[in-house]
Amino acid sequence: MRVDVISIFPEYFAPLDVSLIGKARERGILDVRLHQLRDHAHDVHRTVDDTPYGGGPGMVMKPGPWGEAIDAVLASGPAEPPRMIVPTPSGVPFTQRLAMEYAAEPWLLFTPARYEGIDSRVMAEYGARMRVDEVSVGDYVLAGGEVAVLVMIEAVGRLLPGVLGNVNSAVDDSFAPGAMENLLEGPVYTKPPEWRGHEVPEILLSGHHGKIARWRRDQALRRTARNRPELLAALDPESLDKHDRRALAEPDLPETGPAGSTGPAALTG
Repeated sequence: MRVDVISIFPEYFAPLDVSLIGKARERGILDVRLHQLRDHAHDVHRTVDDTPYGGGPGMVMKPGPWGEAIDAVLASGPAEPPRMIVPTPSGVPFTQRLAMEYAAEPWLLFTPARYEGIDSRVMAEYGARMRVDEVSVGDYVLAGGEVAVLVMIEAVGRLLPGVLGNVNSAVDDSFAPGAMENLLEGPVYTKPPEWRGHEVPEILLSGHHGKIARWRRDQALRRTARNRPELLAALDPESLDKHDRRALAEPDLPETGPAGSTGPAALTG
């Protein structure tokens, strides 16, 4: 996959050289190209913003530099244009399903803005030529869109074939489509079986795969009910069996009990 990013702070993307994404770049799975927006501003100060028409606080990024920068990226690639992604608090929510959709694209172009955003004519201009998505990573405002692009590249990049060591890791993620869709992932544990008085839930040590799967779904249901009740409300009631309903009806118990506990807290994870 090719990913282009146009920004006034291309150095912001140094984290893409490390961890899984850095390895994916080294192996040629992910081709990330960074572009300095100010290279397309031609005044002495390389200005990329101006005051908004109609008044109001803040500055708006000018269409001229953005148009030249995007045109230069388009001219450097294949005839089929990329999918352009504009991070903005007013965009559609970025979800795991959308990350999977982006992971299937051969070419993505990210245009992170600063100030009050990009002149809307830029999205109108390129929306007539290619798919342009305005996307939000959450209901809050950032100083700039670069951090949102980092979030999206990592979420998309880890889904590319060959990036994750275990192909099933992405399948089991929170929000991944499938049997657990719209449920948060439950708690996870590793060795040792007891740490600082906290024991790993006994069911996970049992070797009984059916019971472990049932336990994990119960924990996912309870955690979703506790932390993201709106996701649970969006589930089709017909998708919940009697075991699901029983798990949701039980008290929301602590995720782990102390060593030697014989109560349900030690088994509800």
